[in-house]
Amino acid sequence: MTTTMTTTTETTARPAPRREPSRAETPSPTTVERSRAERLRWVPSSLRARIVAWFIGVLALSTFGLVFVTYEVLQIRLDQTIDAELRQEVAELRKLADALDPATGERFTNVKRIFDVFLARNVASKNEALITFLAGEPYLRTAQVVPYRLDGDPELVARWGALTETDRGSVGTPGGRVEYLAVPIKVESETGGVFVAAIFRDRANSIADAAIYAAGAVGLGILLLGSLLAWRLADRVVRPVTALKATARSISETDLTGRIPVEGKDEVAQLASTFNDMLDRLERSFASQRRFADDASHELKTPLTIVRGHLELIDDDPEARAETLALVTDELDRMSRIVEDLLLLARREEPDFLALGTVDVGDLTDALLAKAAALAHRDWVLDVRGQGVIVADGQRLTQAMIQLAENAARYGDPARPIAIGSLVTGGEARLWVRDHGPGIPAHEQEAIFERFRRGGGTGRSDGAGLGLAIVKTIAEAHHGRIELDTGPEGSVFTIVVPVDQPTDAQETET
Repeated sequence: MTTTMTTTTETTARPAPRREPSRAETPSPTTVERSRAERLRWVPSSLRARIVAWFIGVLALSTFGLVFVTYEVLQIRLDQTIDAELRQEVAELRKLADALDPATGERFTNVKRIFDVFLARNVASKNEALITFLAGEPYLRTAQVVPYRLDGDPELVARWGALTETDRGSVGTPGGRVEYLAVPIKVESETGGVFVAAIFRDRANSIADAAIYAAGAVGLGILLLGSLLAWRLADRVVRPVTALKATARSISETDLTGRIPVEGKDEVAQLASTFNDMLDRLERSFASQRRFADDASHELKTPLTIVRGHLELIDDDPEARAETLALVTDELDRMSRIVEDLLLLARREEPDFLALGTVDVGDLTDALLAKAAALAHRDWVLDVRGQGVIVADGQRLTQAMIQLAENAARYGDPARPIAIGSLVTGGEARLWVRDHGPGIPAHEQEAIFERFRRGGGTGRSDGAGLGLAIVKTIAEAHHGRIELDTGPEGSVFTIVVPVDQPTDAQETET
C-alpha cells in the first residue's frame, strides 16, 4: 500500500506596520457622550420611574429568592422523607426476618417465606413500589398502582436480581425519576433473595410543586400590589420635588414670591420648608439690594446734579469761580465719603475686614476720649473706664465709636456734656457714647441702623445716612451687637463685643 503525504508549506507574512488612527477616525468627546447616552437609554430618566424600578427590582429579586429558597428547602425535605421511608421499609423487613414464622412459631428457613409474610402484612404507600427477587428473577411485588412496572424493566431486573450488597441510588424511567434502596436478604449466611423499596420522586414531588406554585402566585400578587404602592409612594416623594422644580423655574430677580406648599412633618416637608426659608432670605436680600441701589443712586445723583449745574453756570469772574470751585469740591468730598462708606459696607464679608489683635479696653477708652475732643467744641466727659484685654480690631472699634461721637455732637444739646465709657463684664466688652439730645422715636429706632436712613431729630443731618449702618456692621463683624437706650433726656449707643472672638469651628457649630 502506498501512502501519499502532502506537505503544506505555510508562508509567514510580515505584520503590517501599525497605523495610528487619523483625527477623523478618533471619536470626539461629543460622540463618546452620545454613545454612552445611547447605551444608557434604557435607564429610566424620571425620578419617579427610577424609584419604582428600583422598588420593583428589589421586590422581584426578594420574591424570586424566597421562592428559590423555599423550593430548595422542600427538595431537601423531600430527599430526607424519601430516604427515611426507604430505610423504614428495609428495617421492617429485617425485623421480620429476625422474628419467628407466625405459621410455625419457629425461625424462618427461607427467604421466600419472609417475602410472603412481609408483603401480606404491608401495604406500600402512595407512589411507592415494593419488589422482591428470588434467584435473580422477580418474585412478588405490591399491587399499588404506579406509573411504571419496575420489575418489567430488563436492565433493572438484571441490576437488582444479582445484588450481593446494599444499593442506594436513583434511576430515570419512563415513569419519572425513581429513588430506590435494594437490600440482599440472607438466611443462614446465604443470600436467598433481594428486597427493593422504590419511590417515584416526580410524583412525590407534586406536593412541593404545588407549594412552589402557590408561593409564586402569592409572590406575584405581592409584586403587583407592591408596584402600585411603589408608584403611589414615588408620587408622594416626587410631588414636592416637582413643585420645587416648578417654583425654582418661576423665580426671577423681580418675582421671589413663589412658595412650595408644606404638607406633613416628614423629610420631604422639611425640605420644602427649608427651601421656602431660603426663598424668604433671598427675597429679603434682593429687596435690600434693590433698596440699597435705589438709595445709593439717589444719594449720588444729588451732588452730581449740583456739580453739573454749577459747572454749566460758571463764569469768568474770579470771585464767582472761586465760590463755584469751593462748592464743587465740597460736593465731590461728600461723594467720596459716600463711596468710601459703601465700599466699607461691601467689604463686610471679606476675611480681611477685621485685623484682630489684643486691645486694652482702658487705653482704647482714653484714646477715644482724646480723639472725640477734636471733633467739636463740646464738653466731653468719661463715664467709666473699663479694665481688661479683648481680642478685636482696635481701629474698626475706634471708627465705630468716633461715628457715634459725631452723631452725639450733631444731635445732642450743645450746652450739656457728651459721655464716653467702657466696661468689661460677663465675657463681653461694652463701649458706649451718651448724649443729651431729644431722643429717638420708637418707630425710628430700628430704621436708623439701615443704610441711607436718617433720624427725624431736630439736628441737621448732612450725611448720607450710612454712619449707624457702618457702626452696626463693625459690631456684627466682631460677633457682637449694638444696643440703643433712648428717651427724652438723651440716648445711649452701646457697642457690645465678646472678649474672645470665636474660631471657625465654633462659628460652624453655631
